[in-house]
Amino acid sequence: MAHKCENSLFCKIFENYMGLQAAVFKCLRVFGQALNNSLKSISSSAQLSKSQKVTLGVFIMGIVVTKAINWAAFERRSLGKFKTTRLCWMFYKAEIAWHSLLQASIRNILLSYGIKAGTLAADDTGKKRTKRTSKIDGAHKVKDKSTGGYFNGQELVFMVLVTEIATFPVGFRFYVPDPALSAWRKKDKSLRKQGVQNKERPARPEPDHVRYPTMQSLTLDMLQEFVDAFPEIAIRGVLADALYGTGDFMDKAAAITGGAQVISQLRSNQKVSNRGHSEAALKTYFARQKGVQAQLMIRGGKEEQVTIQAARLYVKAHGKRRFVIALKYEGEEDYRYLVASDMSWRHTDIVRLYTLRWLVEVFIQDWKAHCGWNRLSKQQGADGSQRGVILSLLCEHMLLLHPEQFVLLKNKQPGMPVGCLIERLNAEALLNTVKAVVESDDPDNELQALTLALEDTLPKRESSRHMAGRDLGRQEATDTLKAHAQKFELLDAA
Repeated sequence: MAHKCENSLFCKIFENYMGLQAAVFKCLRVFGQALNNSLKSISSSAQLSKSQKVTLGVFIMGIVVTKAINWAAFERRSLGKFKTTRLCWMFYKAEIAWHSLLQASIRNILLSYGIKAGTLAADDTGKKRTKRTSKIDGAHKVKDKSTGGYFNGQELVFMVLVTEIATFPVGFRFYVPDPALSAWRKKDKSLRKQGVQNKERPARPEPDHVRYPTMQSLTLDMLQEFVDAFPEIAIRGVLADALYGTGDFMDKAAAITGGAQVISQLRSNQKVSNRGHSEAALKTYFARQKGVQAQLMIRGGKEEQVTIQAARLYVKAHGKRRFVIALKYEGEEDYRYLVASDMSWRHTDIVRLYTLRWLVEVFIQDWKAHCGWNRLSKQQGADGSQRGVILSLLCEHMLLLHPEQFVLLKNKQPGMPVGCLIERLNAEALLNTVKAVVESDDPDNELQALTLALEDTLPKRESSRHMAGRDLGRQEATDTLKAHAQKFELLDAA
């Protein structure tokens, strides 16, 4: 009985004091109920209790209003009603079916928008951490794409579903390289610089792909998981960058998705041949003839001038014939080389489909900027990292089902970006708060109560920049040492 009363009180506190964000709460209440219904369809044991729904609501609301997963910030924004210690306990100890939450949320979106088909796009991204991260799971040396250097951090592989209505995340995996292989590469590179011959350097160790799967394997795992969970969704294509342009990945992805078009990229030095002719590098092969000028529609919007060449070539590394397309945008000097698994498509349709791959990068940028996990997400252990990403993706899904966004997308109008939706929610919440104070029976007391709550909650930190109240030491010459200083000056002059 005590536990039931506590839950009831908890819900009441949530509704009363998080009313500061009433606009967000209304959207969350609908989202939470729909999410729970989807969980029931997956497993009756996975459904959320009333307390768990409130818990998830607090987490997602906190992300919306703070753009971080930070328990202390959540406590401040709830005017101290949700304590940091309790939020942390709920995150790690509450018996929530975390492994089913994302799947249930995806199902909710598919049903809400009536989505029947789409294209899956994959890409990876890194999250920079401090140099010492003993409690952050999976932190390792990551290549910095922007600078060409390296940083210590975590790497994730994301998969998004691109449909005629909306684009949203449907899966993620943390990537951790094999430490034995990484150590060998580092030592081998050092020995190469020293001029040590190949036979005298240590042999490459056998990679442990079971414990440390590759990014390609993680993406194939996500593809299989999506197809198994949503067999009614027709997959038209699978898009990925050059990292995934291997024969093994393309064949397996096509098999998993029932023959969907798989498009990736090849390197310019990869060997190809055609009709019994000798092998040649892609760059050499397509340099033999001049490309065709054409207008390419980019992501169903504006058109751009491009130069295209296409041929069905035998790709040596794949061991079979593929549809290879050389593409160059206006102003570019070098071609990029697309490769497609299904050779029955027109080359223009392949190129148009591949332009959608850019949408996964747009999602990653939005997600990093607004959905919390990329800022102050210091949750410890594997569970902390996994659950933090799940919460941030649920926030992304909730915003996709926001009433204004839903109306726009259902009527085939351009949707609003995540940042815009969050700004509108916070502005609406502020207006609701002011309205509640003004329309109350005793506005003065309501305003005073709100002011006191804010004063009690907002932290008062000491600045290390200002020196008031600190001992700065004696900052003047000492009379007894002036004679010594003059003596040294005379000696130096002599």
